[in-house]
Amino acid sequence: MASLEQSDQKVVFGLDIGTRSVVGTVGYMNEGQFNVIAQSIEKHQTRAMLDGQIHDIGKVGATIKVVKENLEQQTDIHLTDVCIAAAGRVLRTVRTTYEYEYPESHDITDEDIYNLNSAAVEQAYSEFLKNNTSDLKFYLVGYSVMHYYLDGYQIANLEGHNAGKVSVELIATFLPDDCVDGLYKACERAELNVANLTLEPIAAMMVAIPDRFRMLNLALIDVGAGTSDICVTDDGSITAYGMLPIAGDDITEIIAHHCLVDFNQADEIKIAASHNDRVEYIDIMGLRKTITAKEIARIIKPQVDMMAQKAVEEIKKLNGDKPVSAVFVVGGGGCVPGYTKAIAKEMDIPEERVALRGEEVMKNITFLNNDGIERDSLLVTPLGICISYYEEANNFIFVSFNGIQTKIYDNGKLQIVDAAMQAAFPNEDLFPKRGEELRYTVNGKERASRGEPGEPAVISLNGKPADIHTKIHANDIIEVVPSTAGAPGEAVIESIPEFKTKFNVNVNGKNVEASRFATVNGEPQTALYSINPGDEVKVLDYNTAEQIAALMDIEINEDTVIIVNNERGDKDTPVYENFKIEFKAQEEAIMDYYRDFPSADEVAISQANQESYANSDDVKIIEGKDGQLSFDDLPDDDGEYKKNSSEQEPVKNILAHDLHIFVNNDAVTLHGKADYIFVDIFDAIDFDLSKPNGRSIVTTLNGATPDYMQAIHEGDKIEVYWK
Repeated sequence: MASLEQSDQKVVFGLDIGTRSVVGTVGYMNEGQFNVIAQSIEKHQTRAMLDGQIHDIGKVGATIKVVKENLEQQTDIHLTDVCIAAAGRVLRTVRTTYEYEYPESHDITDEDIYNLNSAAVEQAYSEFLKNNTSDLKFYLVGYSVMHYYLDGYQIANLEGHNAGKVSVELIATFLPDDCVDGLYKACERAELNVANLTLEPIAAMMVAIPDRFRMLNLALIDVGAGTSDICVTDDGSITAYGMLPIAGDDITEIIAHHCLVDFNQADEIKIAASHNDRVEYIDIMGLRKTITAKEIARIIKPQVDMMAQKAVEEIKKLNGDKPVSAVFVVGGGGCVPGYTKAIAKEMDIPEERVALRGEEVMKNITFLNNDGIERDSLLVTPLGICISYYEEANNFIFVSFNGIQTKIYDNGKLQIVDAAMQAAFPNEDLFPKRGEELRYTVNGKERASRGEPGEPAVISLNGKPADIHTKIHANDIIEVVPSTAGAPGEAVIESIPEFKTKFNVNVNGKNVEASRFATVNGEPQTALYSINPGDEVKVLDYNTAEQIAALMDIEINEDTVIIVNNERGDKDTPVYENFKIEFKAQEEAIMDYYRDFPSADEVAISQANQESYANSDDVKIIEGKDGQLSFDDLPDDDGEYKKNSSEQEPVKNILAHDLHIFVNNDAVTLHGKADYIFVDIFDAIDFDLSKPNGRSIVTTLNGATPDYMQAIHEGDKIEVYWK
């Protein structure tokens, strides 16, 4: 029975749960040196794992328990917490850049950097969800910062710098729920709590490629039994992760078919051939056989070449479609003969730039018990899992989010916003939402009125008020009431800038300021009309005569005559900037017109004289007194010219004729004009316009209301009377 507790001894227990075996390591970090206390390796008795994925949780859990018990016996420590790594069987990565600009110059703090990284991770997660077409639920299992930028320039560390704009470029990694859950449940079967989870390529990188080498463009291939995990570095950081579901087990299956043995025995033959020239075995027929290492290399060569080709294709894809400078290989699957040479050939780089990494990268690792431990490439990943605990200290924790248990990858700085993101709580429900925007057009151009902001989400943590940046821990209870939307956008006609402008018109001799006139969807509307979505508003640059009258409190009735710019109009006549408009009673308009309008005789004489003498070189038409027309230099009967005098009689209208009409049922004859208009009847009837005998004058022409300048014809029937 173990006598010491792991927590008291401050040791880390790392497990590399591989497709073919489970490797356990116990040790501790001291002044940058990792000290290995004990190690144990146990193979799976059956193929309980395939391609890095657990297929039989119970059997894998049993294997883990055996490793755990072996280590407890070696160390006399009761192991309770374990660090593990996930193979990227269905690994997904998102590379993203997030930028933030401060309102004013700002000294960058650790918290600022964390908030910047968190925002970038959230953006990466959103991008991932948008492009995820599978039905699997993925978890964020880590991210690597590639570069920071300060005001557009790359910088190693933002802390302490004064900046206006900062940005981060990072790569976030996601794994499916079943992959993570399988590892957790297998460890639970062995009565172990997962203290940290990382990715296998990250763990291998911890040992195989130290920080000082990551300035170079390198690739690491961790060739296990079921997967080949890939990691690429450049410019000081990890730039990409990848995974291929082909590895050592594919080679083992070829040997099994060739030698006619079961899978486990074929794996033993593969391992033995890497250390011996000849290997003896017994096939399923019970026959003892011998096979040389060269023959094994020959039969597996096509598979090895294909694995190398696929690995190089993936590396180039992750590296911007170009080769890397060098490749490091770790893991048991990479030890097969010919693999590193095939990688060099496919990558088109010298063979010495592709190498297995083993003892030469373990200078910072001390093995306190060297019994039976080979410092080869198989140990790189298990040791990296232990070291990653000190570098990352990451783990999955469980919290309750709105009553649902939610698992989150713990980076040590979790906030409520991280739990909301993992629980797929809509981001827009965390922040105040503006009401729906009101969209419409004004004079054909689109306008929008923003909605009002709503209330933010109401958040509580363990029953106490909190916000999205409140830190969270395992088993916390989070309740979030979604934010609300504000009132929708609204607008009235009078709020439109174009409508607010005024224009000047002259009304009955007085200059006044008139308001604009608007229509909505073709219908006139008042200034207080509430605009609806999709309305087509037109703000016109005129008012109608009726609107001008309303502005001036002038009543328009059937007796009102409207004159716009000295022309007869009606209530719908447009009145533009600087127009002149008059509103008169009917009798006033008649008298004004009759007083100012030239007589029909004068019009006819002018027309006749101009037509008769316009082309004559001998006759000059001049205007005499009082508008009368006369002739200058008229010839006499003898052909002699004589001067026309001012006393000469005016020329008669040669086009004049009589017109017979009926006025108030009495026959009336009009004389002496070529053309007659309605107002001419007042010369022929006894109707004194200056002495009203009623409120208004009524006139009709053939039963209709006439215009006073309207022409009249033979036989027309007219009525004129006071009302």
